[in-house]
Amino acid sequence: MKSLQFSMLLLSLVLAALLSFSTGALPQEDFLRCLSLRSNDSSTISSVIYTRNNPSYSTVLESTIRNLRFNSTNTPKPLVIVTPSRTSHFQATIYCSRKHGLQIRTRSGGHDYEGLSYVAKVPFVVVDLVNFRTVDVDVENRVAWVQAGAILGEIYYRIAEKSRTLAFAGGIFHSIGVGGYISGGGFGLLFRKYGTAGDNVIDAQFIDVNGRILDRKSMGEDLFWAIRGGGGGSFGIVLAWKLKLVPVPAIVTVFSVNRTLKQNATQLILRWQEIAHQLPDEMNPDVTMLSVNSTQDGRKTILASFSSLFLGTIDELLPIMQQRFPELGLSRQDCSEMSWIESVLYFNQLQNQPLEILLNRTFRTSVGGQYYKIKSDYVKEPISETALNGLFSRLSDEEASSDFIIFMAYGGIMDRIPEDATPFPHRAGNLYKIYYDVNWQEQDNVNSQKYIDWSRRVYNYMTPFVSKSPREAYANYRDLDIGSNNVGITGYRQASVWGRKYFKNNFDRLVQVKTKIDPQNFFKHEQSIPPLH
Repeated sequence: MKSLQFSMLLLSLVLAALLSFSTGALPQEDFLRCLSLRSNDSSTISSVIYTRNNPSYSTVLESTIRNLRFNSTNTPKPLVIVTPSRTSHFQATIYCSRKHGLQIRTRSGGHDYEGLSYVAKVPFVVVDLVNFRTVDVDVENRVAWVQAGAILGEIYYRIAEKSRTLAFAGGIFHSIGVGGYISGGGFGLLFRKYGTAGDNVIDAQFIDVNGRILDRKSMGEDLFWAIRGGGGGSFGIVLAWKLKLVPVPAIVTVFSVNRTLKQNATQLILRWQEIAHQLPDEMNPDVTMLSVNSTQDGRKTILASFSSLFLGTIDELLPIMQQRFPELGLSRQDCSEMSWIESVLYFNQLQNQPLEILLNRTFRTSVGGQYYKIKSDYVKEPISETALNGLFSRLSDEEASSDFIIFMAYGGIMDRIPEDATPFPHRAGNLYKIYYDVNWQEQDNVNSQKYIDWSRRVYNYMTPFVSKSPREAYANYRDLDIGSNNVGITGYRQASVWGRKYFKNNFDRLVQVKTKIDPQNFFKHEQSIPPLH
């Protein structure tokens, strides 16, 4: 009986497919016709639509593909790219995608580490926010309205045009799109002083599955809470953020001190683990570890680079370091004073470039390769010397020749903000976060699997030394290895596997918000929040 039912179901699907084919109706043709009918001005919407036949299609698609792993001939491509320039374009795109069974992927800067903002396994449309990036800075009230397609560099530049003593608590890399960045929480240079980017959002403009344009008041506090860290692509599309700007001194200090294993790097890292989270809120200490060739004998060794931003002068910083971390031996020669905006260039390795480079959306950093796999961890207790040595030996593997691992200190105000203030739960109790960066160059992409396998081996090795139940991860360092949804319907239990790693107990509230705002689960991807069915 079951086999007969299955045969009948299969027959009905085949007949439906044949009927669709016989009428000549293709999804993108119906979709494009719908867009034209739904638009008040068909000429304006036609200018922001790119089909595969459009000569600019590939240029637009590839303009902000940051991880070239997802730019191969085998990578699924969107049927259509829409680059809205007005809110009605969003409304029409959502309506027509729903009507004709197309999934939407929303891209602001293209930095999704698993390519989920521009890749899908089903027929889909990319909504690219490149034309939606106005930045309006109000220095007097210390706020800025920023459209979701703006990159962080555009925000920093526009603030610096009007004030060198105001900043936004955003991330390091200037080409990151603010839409996805804040949606995932937003970790950055000032987070130990002012919290995450999501902590510094005071209003938003948002479009839901029904095309309603909502602000904080009309969307309600639950949805406003969810979009500031619950991950992009789950609830709708954020059109703009109202950001709180924060004070920074006219002069800040940066430093970087390099030590090899022969220069006592291991003992310095052990000490760093003990004190980094207790350093003043005005500091943002981290340590980067990578394999290098020794200058003495050419053999591989580990280089540890201790660096930080400090919101103050060298004269203010040195006594703090001499008291708290004298073992590092920080000297005046290791430090440089500059303005806050110049420190953004410094941490992007663009020290000698004009500020205008921050406006370059398509700029690709020289750090690492353009093909990469990222993972993350959180550490609650210091890692032992034996465990560090095991990590160092793996960094010396052939596959790790251009890889690096960063320990990023927590503490500061993060210890004083409740876990449920936003969906981003990684607050008190963390000594530091680990960022694993495995990367390779184009000529070695045929061997990409060996690099990905190496990242998984290192991640497995670190299991005993990091957070447990759940093993926490940062949503913006997206990693499908920790779990993913099915292409079809995803249940709560399956999604909670990865969801609790990103959001801990906040996952349940996110599910409740999703169930209310998008009960049919139109906005979805491999790690989107599911509704309760």
